[in-house]
Amino acid sequence: MLKDKFKNHKIILASGSPRRQQFLKDLDLDFEIRLKDVEEIYPEGLEAEEITNFLAELKANAFEGELQENDILITSDTIVWFDEKALGKPKDYNDAFQILKSLSNNTHDVITSVCIKTTENTDVFYELTKVTFNELSEDAIHYYLENYKPYDKAGAYGIQEWIGFIGVSKVEGSYANVMGLPVDKVYNYLNSL
Repeated sequence: MLKDKFKNHKIILASGSPRRQQFLKDLDLDFEIRLKDVEEIYPEGLEAEEITNFLAELKANAFEGELQENDILITSDTIVWFDEKALGKPKDYNDAFQILKSLSNNTHDVITSVCIKTTENTDVFYELTKVTFNELSEDAIHYYLENYKPYDKAGAYGIQEWIGFIGVSKVEGSYANVMGLPVDKVYNYLNSL
């Protein structure tokens, strides 16, 4: 459906995430991937979706002045928000272990913001999903980290991986959002253009 609508446009995904790339493929969209190195630093005092909104827009603004008239740029950012703190990607094995230990037997928010930018407009929207983990044994955490190495993932886990199957007891909201993109919202936004 969207493919025909955007045959005269160029959709640009500014994300190295294989999951986000797969989602756009699954929407049957033709798109190209364009990456920029953006230092993901946000002002102190921002909380929850304020952080992801800021970072998604920051990533889009790196393309300022480069977009052509028919370009549609998509950027996004995901964090795990737990205990009034943003949990991004883990620094190393020990950091990942501590993150997963803290999420064990608790509920956290996964927040993804999406920025869609054209030469005319910049729009940002976000999705929040609540994820509840069972109690994770230290052995299970070690097994997961050693076998899946989730260092490129906010909150040190991928819900679509082993840890999600054995560890997640409840998801309230968009499952795709936890994987890094609220696909339904992106589809509806693009459909409304």
